[in-house]
Amino acid sequence: MLVNTVPHLFSRSRTVLQYNAFVYGKTKGGRFFSAAGATDVKALIFGKPGGGKGTISGKILADFPTFHHLSTGDVLRQHVREQSEIGVEAKKHMDQGHLVPDELMIRLVIQDTVEHQGSLLLDGFPRTIEQAKALDDALNVDLVINLDIPTDTIVERISDRWIHPASGRIYSYSYKPPKNKGVDDETGEPLVQRDDDKPDRVRTRLESYDKVTSPLIDFYTEKGVLETFQGTKSDVIYVDVKKWLTEKLASAN
Repeated sequence: MLVNTVPHLFSRSRTVLQYNAFVYGKTKGGRFFSAAGATDVKALIFGKPGGGKGTISGKILADFPTFHHLSTGDVLRQHVREQSEIGVEAKKHMDQGHLVPDELMIRLVIQDTVEHQGSLLLDGFPRTIEQAKALDDALNVDLVINLDIPTDTIVERISDRWIHPASGRIYSYSYKPPKNKGVDDETGEPLVQRDDDKPDRVRTRLESYDKVTSPLIDFYTEKGVLETFQGTKSDVIYVDVKKWLTEKLASAN
């Protein structure tokens, strides 16, 4: 259950750091330490839609169980469902067709961080340079994983996806094809391709992602905390991700 234990505003880094120091104990080297002395590593993961970010995140959580995965979209929806203080405020903006303000998203991130003491893998935030700067005032970001998958690979992967509308079953001709081309295995009904999965739509979405994310990549590169991993297959990429994370976490202790 979500508990609202965080002060209402986190507009100043000093306030946030003092609060985190109260919860976790004294800070050391810019990182928070619990009473047990374990390092609390705050990590971000960036990746294009359809680029395997979910797969990589799952592998990280399996191999590094101290990490708590925070998907801001999922947590925000949970707050709205449970009608928490943050959820009620967020819903007002959402009902008006507005984006949830950065300040509110930062409060959400901080609250969930406080509730889950230990390392954090943040997914889905920040999305803009303004959000990154606001997050920087609130948390010390230690590591940033940037998954750089070629656009053509993602276009091919997503546009290869077909669905059975009634059941939601998903097929891919490259790795999970239907028994008979163009029809659902169980019902024999036609498969369809969602508009968002068509090549031109996918390419436009990826171009938009690159435009928005580029300043974030520069921001965290300048801070010396970002590492980019390139490739076309998640299993191959993850070998390098795991090695890098292992080295970084070992040096943090």
